[in-house]
Amino acid sequence: MIRNDALDRLPVRHAVPELLAALAERGAAVLSAPPGTGKTTLVPLALAGLIGDGPARRVLVAEPRRMAVRAAARRMAWLLGEEVGGTVGFSVRGERRTGAATRVEVVTTGILLQRLQRDPELAGVDVVLLDECHERHLDADTAMAFLVDVRATLRPELKLIAASATSDAEAWAELLTVLEGGGPAPIVWSKGEGHGYAVRFAAPPAGIRPAHGTWVDPALLRHVASTIRLALERHQGDVLCFLPGTGEIARTAGLLDGVDAEVLQLHGRAPAAVQDAVLRGAGPGGRRRVVLSTSVAESSLTVPGVRIVVDSGLAREPRTDHARGLGSLATVPVSTAAATQRAGRSGREAAGVVYRCWAEAEDGSRARFPSPEIRIADLADFALRAACWGDPTAEGLALLDAPPAGAMAAARAVLGSIGAVDGDGRATERGVRMSRLGLHPRLGRALLDGAPEVGARRAAEVVALLSEEPPRDYGDDLVAAWRTARRGADGYGARWRAEARRLERSAGEAVGGGDDAVAGLVTALAFPERVARAREQGGYLMVSGSGARLAEGSRLGTGPWLAVAVADRTARDATARVRLAAVVDESIACRAAGHLRSTGEEVRWEDGDVVARSVDRLGAVELTVRPLGAGAEPALVREALLDGLRREGLGLLRWSREAGELRERLAFLHRELGEPWPDVSEGTLIDRAGEWLEPELSRASRRADLGRIDAGEALRRLLPWASGEAVRLDELAPERIEVPSGSRIRVGYGGERPVLAVKLQEMFGLAETPRVAGVPVLVHLLSPAGRPAAVTADLASFWRDGYRAVRAELRGRYPKHPWPEDPSAAVPTRHTSARLRGER
Repeated sequence: MIRNDALDRLPVRHAVPELLAALAERGAAVLSAPPGTGKTTLVPLALAGLIGDGPARRVLVAEPRRMAVRAAARRMAWLLGEEVGGTVGFSVRGERRTGAATRVEVVTTGILLQRLQRDPELAGVDVVLLDECHERHLDADTAMAFLVDVRATLRPELKLIAASATSDAEAWAELLTVLEGGGPAPIVWSKGEGHGYAVRFAAPPAGIRPAHGTWVDPALLRHVASTIRLALERHQGDVLCFLPGTGEIARTAGLLDGVDAEVLQLHGRAPAAVQDAVLRGAGPGGRRRVVLSTSVAESSLTVPGVRIVVDSGLAREPRTDHARGLGSLATVPVSTAAATQRAGRSGREAAGVVYRCWAEAEDGSRARFPSPEIRIADLADFALRAACWGDPTAEGLALLDAPPAGAMAAARAVLGSIGAVDGDGRATERGVRMSRLGLHPRLGRALLDGAPEVGARRAAEVVALLSEEPPRDYGDDLVAAWRTARRGADGYGARWRAEARRLERSAGEAVGGGDDAVAGLVTALAFPERVARAREQGGYLMVSGSGARLAEGSRLGTGPWLAVAVADRTARDATARVRLAAVVDESIACRAAGHLRSTGEEVRWEDGDVVARSVDRLGAVELTVRPLGAGAEPALVREALLDGLRREGLGLLRWSREAGELRERLAFLHRELGEPWPDVSEGTLIDRAGEWLEPELSRASRRADLGRIDAGEALRRLLPWASGEAVRLDELAPERIEVPSGSRIRVGYGGERPVLAVKLQEMFGLAETPRVAGVPVLVHLLSPAGRPAAVTADLASFWRDGYRAVRAELRGRYPKHPWPEDPSAAVPTRHTSARLRGER
């Protein structure tokens, strides 16, 4: 019997007529309804005609998580007074509960994508409701893009709804541009707020360090635990606390030891029985509960009895190192949209309260929405789906955010290496088969290539182990974890066995081998870039070029090669941490990563000289190395020498005093006169090495040969000989200038202006400052002992105004030298006064 009383209490019921009218007229709509208003449970029933007086339809509801799928189906069946599997059913990976009478089916977005790729028309489905769009999961974005395409080309009668509590409704409306007549899809707003909630900020104490990677300051967790205790004292009802991950959940549970409540841990890896128990509510004893949860409880779920939400303010997002094929998780401040979703859990059944464990002043600085997964995730699976859909670049898909070009290029490179796409990015038959396995393409490759060698069952078991990382307490040894899963009676073991059976049906039959060999081969096939060899200095080097390390005491450390299944690296770590791996030998490593194997000459500048080798390598791992000696390819040697010049500079050449001075003279002329006088800066000279260092550079084979090249002679090749200007070098920038005493004094061109350093008495009688290339030199007037006495660029002014002070200071110290009162009319000399008189 339909529970109309419960349905009548759901605020979204007031928006249903408008939604149905929008669908009837336009065929697509955006439903924006606050948390707790019933959009996930009441709306699908109305769309299917199971409540109200609408026509009978078959409705597909897509949710982002398996837990939400089960919960939504169970809630809708309860509202109809039925059991799940009748009028309302659900499908998740490894479990399906539907029947001939099913009118509303709840599925994960991953299942929806699988169906779209097998049957793009979605035969028999009348309406698709994509729930919780604001979370911006990649599967959901992709599914909506495909659905828009289906509606535009195959089934214009298919009705689409994008539903969310906090999404950017206008953007989704633009995406769902209506076919007939164009224009954005209508937005239907539900005004209901459930039962409402009060927000209280519980700022943590000073000194809390920001999270990085997956590390969270223990002091923050202590603050969260204290806030939970405070909330239990002040308010009635159960507590739902949001934490970023399972590690923080476990630690916070420990901090709540002795609290007068049942402490439960809710996350995606929790056994289905535990998840269901949490969602059923308190047991017969009625003891209060504290549910510590990851983001799985943010949306589409009602946890019965919850009146209080404690929000740690943190969330986890994936990060991908596309160059090295490594993934990691980053702990980030929760977005405003997600915080609203979390808060809404407190007001589902009655008025609630939310404690936010951050300062109110920080609230406005949070991101409005979570980062779209398409911007930060590994895109290999997305790229394969797009290729199978017929749009390898994804440029024609209706996406709110375009995939980053670099991430797509990395994804296509992975797909090409495993034979999933051809040279043009189009899906191969093998790629289509991979896409239908419901696995990441890497794991699909491992299953398809591993099964013929090790047997379908065991290949499927290892792939199932890799598709959902086993609990950390299984250890880092993949073979040991496999055996634990076989024996295990925990929730992970049950899910693993179901997934292995599903995959076994998709693989072929073949021969066998020991567990170690099977696990190693399948893992290496899935993650060839993560095959790693032990280093002499400790740790491992992956084929991708990343360093890796094992935990202290790991028995895997005895293996010369590893196939790494799970590894991560935070921004502060130089090497990746191995979480799960299997020991392999070199033959398996080379087979799995064969597309990365290369043999050839490698000539490079290393440790200050040219190193020439013949190398057989597997990616970054050198398998065998043989010195080449004088047999190296000359072009490679030349490039290595140029690299040495770039790294260590032109000092590798032989620079005499004359060569250095020539370079300074040319630099002066280029600065003052420009072309055709050459730029002789370091970078330009290296770029033009072929013009001035040949033929010596091509004859050189090592550092010592560079040291024999006369840089001065080589530089003269850059002089403007063709224009005839080269002959004016000594005229425009002379090495020496003749001064009034008859001495030829060297000019320094190393500074901003040319410098002439000369004894003061040798300049007597000269009124005008000497010039080079039209530029007045800077005259450094020296004492008879050669020490600086004055500096001037205007001799006439110095003789008139500055000389008198210099004369007064120095003539007592140097009485044997002439100090005339009028130097501009005096005889210049290099000698003392006595010798000057004798010369006269």
